[in-house]
Amino acid sequence: MPRSNALAFFLVYLACLVLLGATIGVAHLGLGALNPVLNLSIAAAKAFLIMWFFMHLREGSTLVRLVAFAGLFWLIILFGLVLTDWLARSGGPLG
Repeated sequence: MPRSNALAFFLVYLACLVLLGATIGVAHLGLGALNPVLNLSIAAAKAFLIMWFFMHLREGSTLVRLVAFAGLFWLIILFGLVLTDWLARSGGPLG
């Protein structure tokens, strides 16, 4: 592995550790309804770092990136449909 790649992977690892610390810190702040939003945002940032660097999407072709992000978009659609069904059946967290 070239030295530049090792340094990049180490920096991504450190960034993931910092984001882990942020997740733990946000969990202990007691921000109420904002906690899940912040924790999911931090988790999305960590997932992006993992996909971009460790899964080599930054070096992949445009087609590989398109397929990866299409899969992510499809997952978002499925979660949205599940959330819609849950809110319609139970009234969700607000009702």
